[in-house]
Amino acid sequence: QVQLVESGGGLVQPGGSLTLSCAASGSIVGFVVRGWYRQAPGKQRELVATLNSGGMTNYAASVKGRFTISRDSAKNTLYLQMNGLRPEDTAVYYCNVNTGRRNYWGQGTQVTVSS
Repeated sequence: QVQLVESGGGLVQPGGSLTLSCAASGSIVGFVVRGWYRQAPGKQRELVATLNSGGMTNYAASVKGRFTISRDSAKNTLYLQMNGLRPEDTAVYYCNVNTGRRNYWGQGTQVTVSS
């Protein structure tokens, strides 16, 4: 069983930065896509960024050039570095691991961008 625990959310002013972390426990084998999603109030959950086992990344157009997804395999931790934050980035951010057979989610961490 895989468990994901996010951290690093908080309140930040527009233009500021935050780094989210997602610590994974449990064994994951095979081709895996790890990613970050977000859900703003009244909106559907949307993809922010993904990183697959081959090292390929994919970003939503709205965050490209501002956010960076990365992983420390030794720590089994996924990161999302967020720069140039905007009020429209305000949402609950969720960590995701998709093995093809199973789809795991963290509990989410709130990011609020406001002056």
